[in-house]
Amino acid sequence: MKNIAVFCAASEEIEPQYVAAAAELGTLLGRVGAGLVYGGARAGLMEVVAKAAKSAGARVTGVVPFILEERNRVSLLIDEKINCRNLSERKDIMLERSDLLVALPGGIGTLDEIFHVLAAATIGYHCKRVVLYNVDGYWNGLLEMIDAMRNKGFLRCNLENFLALASNADELERIISES
Repeated sequence: MKNIAVFCAASEEIEPQYVAAAAELGTLLGRVGAGLVYGGARAGLMEVVAKAAKSAGARVTGVVPFILEERNRVSLLIDEKINCRNLSERKDIMLERSDLLVALPGGIGTLDEIFHVLAAATIGYHCKRVVLYNVDGYWNGLLEMIDAMRNKGFLRCNLENFLALASNADELERIISES
């Protein structure tokens, strides 16, 4: 069984199309027989993707920093809980436990997770891909920034080896199935 790490927001102030995309992704994971590896919070898109994945039959693994435990913010949907000290350790565990990583629209934490994985890939720590789920063009600005970095000589490798883009659920399912 493949394990798919999902990077996403724990914010509760998220527009409905992003909530729908998170639910769609969770359902997709169950349908294709993949397990979910995620941040383990019971809020925002994290809880939405976990609930949909669990409802669709996916195994849910939460990588939970101690601060979430202390604040009583851990999801009750988790089949396997892996405790960690901090966000840096969480990223490393999520990367280790997954075959592919998908980034839903998110904030600073999601950007940190994306670039952590990409930076490690570019210097040879792994060959795993990050898929940007580009709901309503959410990641277009980031893609423009990456193009600017490439055009100005700041990217030494072909980032496309480690970064994919899915604009809809069908594209996302194809990428997951091919991985």
